[in-house]
Amino acid sequence: MMPNPKTGTVTVDVATAIKELKGGKVEYRADKTGIVHVRFGKISFSEGQLLENLKAVASSIDTNKPSGAKGVYWKTAYICSSMGPAVRLNVSALRDMKV
Repeated sequence: MMPNPKTGTVTVDVATAIKELKGGKVEYRADKTGIVHVRFGKISFSEGQLLENLKAVASSIDTNKPSGAKGVYWKTAYICSSMGPAVRLNVSALRDMKV
């Protein structure tokens, strides 16, 4: 990642930027085909932590949906490791799941 003032990687207030990043600040955006790539965990996380983070990412994407987006915003969702095969998620079950 190249330093960029828009993403907060170039700042005068270094202490606040480090605190936010260590606190779990995550930025994401959809590419031109509508695919969102975001890391929501590490191998050292427990199953519960991964599920909690995945629900938080899904909730954040739903909350920050563009105002011009009409209809179903999520059609499919997949998770995968860096070099592993993708596994399809049931989006409606993910939304209904209690953590």
